[in-house]
Amino acid sequence: MSALAQLLYMASATLFVLGVRFLGSPASARSGNRLLAIGMLLALGTTVAFAPRYDHVAWVALVALVGGTIGVVSARRVRMTAMPQMVAVFNGLGGGSAALVAAGGWSGASGSAAWLALLTMLLGAVSFGGSIIAFLKLQEWLRVDMRLSLALRVLGLAVVAAAVAGAGLMGASGHGGVGAALGVMAAAAAGGALLTLPIGGADMPVVISLLNALTGLSAAATGFVLQNQLLIIAGTLVGASGTILTQQMSRAMHRSLINVIWGGQVAQGEALSADGTVQPITPDDTAMLLRYAKKVVVVPGYGLAVARAQLEVKQVIDLLQGFGVEVLFGIHPVAGRMPGHMNVLLAEADVSYDQLWEMDRINPRFRDTDVVLVVGANDVTNPAARTAVGSPLYGMPILNVDEARNVIVLKRSMGRGFAGVDNPLYVDAKTRMLFGDAKHSLGALVRELETAQ
Repeated sequence: MSALAQLLYMASATLFVLGVRFLGSPASARSGNRLLAIGMLLALGTTVAFAPRYDHVAWVALVALVGGTIGVVSARRVRMTAMPQMVAVFNGLGGGSAALVAAGGWSGASGSAAWLALLTMLLGAVSFGGSIIAFLKLQEWLRVDMRLSLALRVLGLAVVAAAVAGAGLMGASGHGGVGAALGVMAAAAAGGALLTLPIGGADMPVVISLLNALTGLSAAATGFVLQNQLLIIAGTLVGASGTILTQQMSRAMHRSLINVIWGGQVAQGEALSADGTVQPITPDDTAMLLRYAKKVVVVPGYGLAVARAQLEVKQVIDLLQGFGVEVLFGIHPVAGRMPGHMNVLLAEADVSYDQLWEMDRINPRFRDTDVVLVVGANDVTNPAARTAVGSPLYGMPILNVDEARNVIVLKRSMGRGFAGVDNPLYVDAKTRMLFGDAKHSLGALVRELETAQ
């Protein structure tokens, strides 16, 4: 590799590191995303420009153009509620690509490079299979009977074990062509899919992070096979960040990764119930309560994303701030269906980053809060997580909204969250339920607050 190519690769790696660093804060996340995009464009351009063979450049350019067009169109058209699905698909395609590249380099590799190629095929294929199932479940195109959970997990482990054994035989014997490589990858992908099938929607943020880590590790291993330092750096960054995020998500749910993958969630019939009287409230009474509050905390959840009501939330808080009300947002680490889902959703509505408070920071403030406005967040506000031993939520840190003076919950119905556990908060004496689509309810609040000006 020429000195110029190495210099350009180093520049790309630097942009990747800086981009990941900037993604750590909502205020700099957009800049980080741009740096990552520029780094990737530079890396692709360098790889094509300094390729040792030029007989396939036209095909490379065509494929890059088609792939880039699909990526741009998908990113611009996807709704915020579907962002987790897009992440799952793109992550799966990355893992599948790494596996295919490794399979292509397997026959010409030897020694440690050959074993790394086999490892890449396994990790990339598992990530591909699991990510596709995650997409189908998030899109609600696929539902699984929870009674089949144990059987699916056992079968998934058996299929993955068979894939590992097949890869081991290929590595030990040094034989096996494209057909054997495809067979190993197919088995690994099937195993990844089977292991992901019984995992519930509430655990999807952790699963997406884990699959992302596997894709990064497979890309890094591919870099060793191809002797490409940039691919090693980029893959390691993705693998390390995905691993750290997976650990943080598991800790936020107070569950081990093994429990998320193997333990699953209880069936609906096993969920604990909360007895009590539900107290509904009207939009005008809600507006009055908010209008004369000194401090309001808004707790967003997946229901906000489904209703696409982030702009209405922004209108409500702008009106309240005009009345002199202090407004903050309480963000739970696993609210929504992917890490950072609520942050991105609210950023789309130009909510100030300073108003977004993470769980550990906002929890001590609830005792001094006049009104908490819960918009579609069920499991992350469920007090049963503190006391309901045996519940899938037990031990999970939650937002302590029940410590506020008043709680208003915007919800379509009394349905349970992803964990299938009734929420005692809804029958608490200080809680009022504002039933209806969040977008319509918040729109009604906007109108009531405007008339109060």
